Parts: sequence; structure tokens; C-alpha cells
Amino acid sequence: MFLLRIDDEISLQLLEANDAVELFTMIDENREYLREWLPWVDDMKTASDYDLILPMWLQQFAENNGFNAAIRYNGRFVGMIGLHGINRKLKQTSIGYYLIEQVQGKGIMTRCVKALIDYAFNRWDLNRIEIRCGKENKKSRAIPKRLGFTQEGIIRDGEWLYDHFHDIVIYSVLKREWKG
Repeated sequence: MFLLRIDDEISLQLLEANDAVELFTMIDENREYLREWLPWVDDMKTASDYDLILPMWLQQFAENNGFNAAIRYNGRFVGMIGLHGINRKLKQTSIGYYLIEQVQGKGIMTRCVKALIDYAFNRWDLNRIEIRCGKENKKSRAIPKRLGFTQEGIIRDGEWLYDHFHDIVIYSVLKREWKG
């Protein structure tokens, strides 16, 4: 199983089928907070809703095409982070993430994103990594800014969020720019 230790407090762990209940419980207990920026939260109504998703994530990892991992903070499941599909020809990927409200402000996500950037550039020899965030999602946007990404532009009405469109900001970092 994939396990990436970030530091003494944080690790990333690939999820397996038996993690569906823990994943669902985390989502369900934080539904109101997470749904502000995640358009799929209302679709997850039971742990069995992950029965098809978790095997797809494992297959993605097995094919060396990115992954989705649980973020564990002092052993507690507090969020998810992943490298979306990898374009080998263009040597690029994107990172997606979310964190429950109770552990915000501890630098958890910044440390996780930094580790994934190092992983992608060094392990897979990628050249470009993107992060896309809701324009009004200031907490999410702070991460690429803090890590030295360049804001490339805004996709107007880039995502449907339950009852409205919202704009998406695109950030990127290139391997030659990354100082780690």
C-alpha cells in the first residue's frame, strides 16, 4: 500500500475498499463546510457510494497515472489530496485537495501540496503542475500563492456548484521554477 510520510504529524495513505466507511463518515460529519466548494458532496449519501470510486482510485495508482490519498494528521483522517491524471507526453498533472474545517490553519495542506510537488517532479520527472481553485475560495487559493505558483488566468463560470456557476483560477508551477 502507498504511504507517504510528510513529517511527524502528517502522512498520505492510499485508500482501499475497507476505508469507505471512514471516508464517508469524514465527509458526512463535515458536509456543510465541504459543500461550499466541492460540487460532489451531496452525491455521497452512504459509504457504499464509494464502492465504485475506491477501486477506480486504486486502478489509477496501479497504472501510475496519479492517485487520491487520505490525509492523516496525527493518525486522524482529515482530508484528501491527489494528483489527477498524468499527461506523460506533456509531462504535466494537476493537484486537487480538501481539508475539514477543524484542522484548518495548521499548515497541513501546504505541507501536503509541497510534498506532492516534490514527488511529481522528482519521481515522475514531470515539468508542470496545475492547481485550480474557486476564485472566491481564499483558503484554497492561498496554497499555490504561498508555494510560489504563477496565476495564469481565470476560467469564467468554470464550474457548476449546486445552483450557480463560479469562476476558477488556474495556477501553475514549472519544474525549473520549483525551489522545494
